[in-house]
Amino acid sequence: MASGSIASKLAREIGSIVKKAVSSNRGWYGPHMAAASCAIAQRLPLVDHIVEIRDARIPLSSEYELLRIVPPRPPSKRIVVMNKMDLTNPTQIKEWMRYFEQQKCISYGVNSHNKDSVKGLLNFIQAQVRELNKADHRFSDAITVMLVGIPNVGKSALANSLHQIGRISAAEKGKLKHALVSPQPGETKDISSLKIGSHPNIYLLDTPGILPPTIHDAERCSKLALTGAIRDSLIGLKDLAQYFLAILNLSDQYKNWAKLSTNWGKVSILEHKGEHSSSSKLEMRQRRQYLMDHTQHSCSWRALITNKNPELGSGLTCHETCAVIKWCLD
Repeated sequence: MASGSIASKLAREIGSIVKKAVSSNRGWYGPHMAAASCAIAQRLPLVDHIVEIRDARIPLSSEYELLRIVPPRPPSKRIVVMNKMDLTNPTQIKEWMRYFEQQKCISYGVNSHNKDSVKGLLNFIQAQVRELNKADHRFSDAITVMLVGIPNVGKSALANSLHQIGRISAAEKGKLKHALVSPQPGETKDISSLKIGSHPNIYLLDTPGILPPTIHDAERCSKLALTGAIRDSLIGLKDLAQYFLAILNLSDQYKNWAKLSTNWGKVSILEHKGEHSSSSKLEMRQRRQYLMDHTQHSCSWRALITNKNPELGSGLTCHETCAVIKWCLD
């Protein structure tokens, strides 16, 4: 069977699994997400700017659908920010920016782990604020920018970086605030305010990640699960691994690793978790966050590649592969 057919088949299977989980009340849309949806919808008409964070790897599938139901009120502006651009091809980012431009939508690409990239985004937001004030003849002392998006696209990490850089640039003193950051989707429960600029004062509202109660498109479900927006426990690690490999084979990206050494071996990967068993919870969360955001660079995904393509290395067994993925995604 061709790789494209396999990928489509696996996407349908994963979509079916997710739908069953939702119908049996094991889905993602719990009371906290329903409450957050109402709170965000009430505030949307009151903010000056809306920054929608999307995953640069899946810029369409990671759309924040609540904005379709409650669109920004003019003259508010919406900016689509594609985060995790370090995990994508720069050429593709430019193509997506052209696409959004054709849709009459302002867009920007950012890597929340890179200080210069975040500083560029902050300057971009500040420029948009000044432009809006000038066009609308407003001279407000305080501007509110709401940060929205689906779970696990890096909103809170980006909010913290914008807050830190904004405060330093303005030479402001005082204790920095921090939004909760977690590798698990749905950890942010409340709306928090962080100052990111002065003259005028710009306040960023970090919001919980929201998904619609149901997602009917099977392929979208699969992509969201693969990138961490949907809990992997709803689907299963083996199904996710198979789907990832099918996509990888379609793009022929695995050929880029053809000359990589596989001396890291099977055992070292599986033992790596044991080496850090005494680490604190914070350190473990930070490690998992990094691994989650950099899956294509981690040894776990290289292990998956060799498992699917024997000519690139000895590969891992199915059991070992699942153990590695579980370590990275749990």
